[in-house]
Amino acid sequence: MAEARGEEEEKGTLRWWQLSLLGVASTIGTGYFLGSGIGIRMAGPSILIAFILAAIGTYTVFEVLARMTADRPEKGSFRSYAKRAFGRWAGFSSGWMYWCSELLIMGSQLTALSLFSRFWFPGMPMWIFAIIYAVLGLAVIFLGNRVFDSMENVLSVIKIAAILMFLIVAGAALMGWIPGGGKAPAFPHTADTFFPTGYRGLWSGFIFAFYAFGGIEVMGMLAVRLRNPKDAPKAGTVMLVLLAIVYLLSIGLALTFISYKAIDPKRSPFITALANYNLPFIPHVFNGVLIVAGFSTMVASLYAVTTMLVTLAKDKDAPPLFARKAWGKRPLYAIGLTAAGLAASVVMSFVMPGRIYEYITTAAGLLLLYNWFFILVTAGKLLKLSAFGRVKRWTGMALIALAVVGTLFHSTSRPGFWGSLIFIGVIGIVTLVMQFTVWKRRKIARRRQSKPLVLRPKRTT
Repeated sequence: MAEARGEEEEKGTLRWWQLSLLGVASTIGTGYFLGSGIGIRMAGPSILIAFILAAIGTYTVFEVLARMTADRPEKGSFRSYAKRAFGRWAGFSSGWMYWCSELLIMGSQLTALSLFSRFWFPGMPMWIFAIIYAVLGLAVIFLGNRVFDSMENVLSVIKIAAILMFLIVAGAALMGWIPGGGKAPAFPHTADTFFPTGYRGLWSGFIFAFYAFGGIEVMGMLAVRLRNPKDAPKAGTVMLVLLAIVYLLSIGLALTFISYKAIDPKRSPFITALANYNLPFIPHVFNGVLIVAGFSTMVASLYAVTTMLVTLAKDKDAPPLFARKAWGKRPLYAIGLTAAGLAASVVMSFVMPGRIYEYITTAAGLLLLYNWFFILVTAGKLLKLSAFGRVKRWTGMALIALAVVGTLFHSTSRPGFWGSLIFIGVIGIVTLVMQFTVWKRRKIARRRQSKPLVLRPKRTT
């Protein structure tokens, strides 16, 4: 984020395909490689329907975000557009909601990375791995956009290659070219086998399909750096179509090899699917991919929350200190606060009981969906939408609402729903306090400063 290079880097250097790769890097993470297993356990093979609907819902969000970016590029992305549409309260609450939710999610990502690393080093304490990954991630952000772009592009290629490897290996096993295996591969095609937990199970698992597409808001912040901002919709469309196809094929193949009941939510379903075949390298390869995926999405989140904090500070919705540049023209104070928040989140993940922290991170994921919903609401105010555009917007809002309500039907996700409402309540109270105290005083002060001074003539006797 060096200022010497920053202005040049942040304005007009990315091509649309580079943004697509960065989008893949910020999207494919533990939410897909691990989180999909939770959704499969809840919904069974019908989770594929949830992925199709989640892809449609995600597309409606990114399409309007890309259009707003093309019309008027803003570094604060959805927060800045919310502020333009509804006023300061909307930008303030949206920005801080996103910052808090991403910090909690990054804490859970670091915990997951530590667990993955212990696969190879079982005797090493988890907190050591957490510190190592946190320092590496912050170093990438500190080194600037060029290093961030290059690293994320490379990691996105690795993740896509790993998924393609699974598709090839699974295809070879399906053809009988690989020895081993348990039951004969067969895709569940009857109503009872496709909907083993009923429609309520599908509804409950819907939220985890959306999680697999989480990260498009990071892509919205990066879109401001396109050479031609009008290419943003094309970049997002290509990325989402690619992800939807890959997700459906890989999960469909996994469910062809094993029953949904055999999937352990704490283990990647893709490793489980090929466990019965004579492929000793598969667990090691996919464990490495899980680490790459988790680290990549964590760094993308670090970039997003640091950028968000800087824009909040520039708009005086956060202390101006965090917009100030320091050593090497970098926002060291913003990076420092993000690092402190990340450290607190990691400590919470190791100190608090596992189930409680799961509920908090689930709530943080729901906060992201609330932000997506508000992006669609903002688009209705700022964009001139055609009749079909309005239908798409309402469809996206309905799908997100369905996913959120679905969390009430399962014990794993229900506490996270109530937790997310607590977060909204706290942020809402802070916003109201700011509205009727700090912002009101500043508004009155500005009016007094702008009021012309009237000099009354002296009375003459």
